[in-house]
Amino acid sequence: MKLILVGLFSAALLFPASPRLVYSRSFPGSKPEYFAITIDRNGALQYTESTKDEQPIRAQLPDADTAALFGLAQKLDYFKTPLESGLKVANTGKKTFRYEPDNGAPAQAVFNYSTNETAQQLLQRFENIASTERAYIELDNTVHYEKLGVNDALAGIEALWLNKQLAAPQQFIPLLTRVATHESFMHLVRDRAARLKDEFQGVPGPVAVSNQK
Repeated sequence: MKLILVGLFSAALLFPASPRLVYSRSFPGSKPEYFAITIDRNGALQYTESTKDEQPIRAQLPDADTAALFGLAQKLDYFKTPLESGLKVANTGKKTFRYEPDNGAPAQAVFNYSTNETAQQLLQRFENIASTERAYIELDNTVHYEKLGVNDALAGIEALWLNKQLAAPQQFIPLLTRVATHESFMHLVRDRAARLKDEFQGVPGPVAVSNQK
C-alpha cells in the first residue's frame, strides 16, 4: 500500500493538475435547461448538459482563445468579488463563473445579470462555446440518424462561423469529412461540408479531440 501511495504522489508531482475555468447556466424552461463548460489551462474543453453526464463533448480550444478566457478571468480577480448587478431585469438564468486553481480553494461568482464589461465579454465567449457545442451535437445527430437534417445543421454552423462565434472549429472536421465523402448525402450538402472543412482546416491551433461516434 505504501508503494502505491508513493507512486500516486510521484505521479501528482510529475503531472500537476491544471487550473480550470468552469461556466454553467441553469435556466428551467429553456433548451437546454442546464449546461456546463470546463476549460483547463491547456485548452482542453468539456461540454455537458447534465451534472450526471459521464460522456461529455470534448474539444480543444486554440491557444489564443484559451489565453483570452484566462486573461478575462484574471481581470475579474478569478471571481473573488460579486458580479451580480442587483438591477431589476428579466431572469435569463442562473450563471456561474468558477475558477479552480491547481492548488488552493476555488472561487466562484453567481449572477443573473452583470454590468461589468469584462464579465460580459467572458460571458459572451462562453455562450459562443455553448452554441458551438450544441451545433456539433445537432450535426452529429443528423449525420447518424436524420440525414435530411444535415444541410440545416451545416447552415447553423456556417452562420456561427460567419458571425465569428464558432469556437474550436477543427472539432467539426471529422464529421465534415464524413459528409463530404459519403455518397449517401446530397451533392449540395457534400459540397457545403467540403467547403467548411477547407475553411476550418486553415484555422490555427491543435487538432481537436474527435467526438465522432
